[in-house]
Amino acid sequence: MITLFKKEVFSFLNSLIGYIVMVVFITIIGLFMWVFPGDFNIFEGGYANIDTLFIIAPWVFMFLAPAITMRSFADEYKVGTIELLLTKPLSDWQIILGKYLAGAALILFSLLPTLIYYVSVKDLASPVGNVDEGAIWGSYLGLLFLSTAFVSIGVFASSLSSNQIVSFIIGVFLSFFMYIGFESIAGLQLFGPLDLLIINFGINEHYISMSRGVIDTRDVLYFLTLIYFFLLLTKFRLSSRRW
Repeated sequence: MITLFKKEVFSFLNSLIGYIVMVVFITIIGLFMWVFPGDFNIFEGGYANIDTLFIIAPWVFMFLAPAITMRSFADEYKVGTIELLLTKPLSDWQIILGKYLAGAALILFSLLPTLIYYVSVKDLASPVGNVDEGAIWGSYLGLLFLSTAFVSIGVFASSLSSNQIVSFIIGVFLSFFMYIGFESIAGLQLFGPLDLLIINFGINEHYISMSRGVIDTRDVLYFLTLIYFFLLLTKFRLSSRRW
């Protein structure tokens, strides 16, 4: 599994698109935080926080995670190496986890440079260092859970098609639905007292909860369950190819 993990990471980092994806993410966030005028601009907002990052990043990761994972299984299907991979002394779970952890690591690589924004805001605060540390680190943890959940969705989407573009589109659609789809359904007010329950099936509700700086075990359990659910669906998909 470790060998597969390294192969996936190096394969992505050895391609130009890998660096383009990461640079695009950092650039988009930076432009909204420091350049574009409006409510997201830190200088215009007048507050020492990086809320802009945590508001915009989920929407960027909604596309970034499927872009990273779209080739995970789709490429194996296309070039015909999936059968060879399945005959290696690796279980389905080891194959899936190898690819999932590689995608999660790449997401982490793209997230680490944003710490520069945190340091910058901390230095700009008056007095220096006067920032809400709890809310910031809670938001970072929530963003990490959210992005790795998108990775699990992307891995599953990649297992559905041999076409990377199709896998990307499916991944974006599923990520979008899991992020705010349940809120939209609850907003129709068709289910009465069940609306609150429906909202809790969505990622955004738990992401917002963690962004307040209070780490609730229910939110952590939700993300872990969601990740496991989509990886389990991926296993079912792989198992079906053995039949």
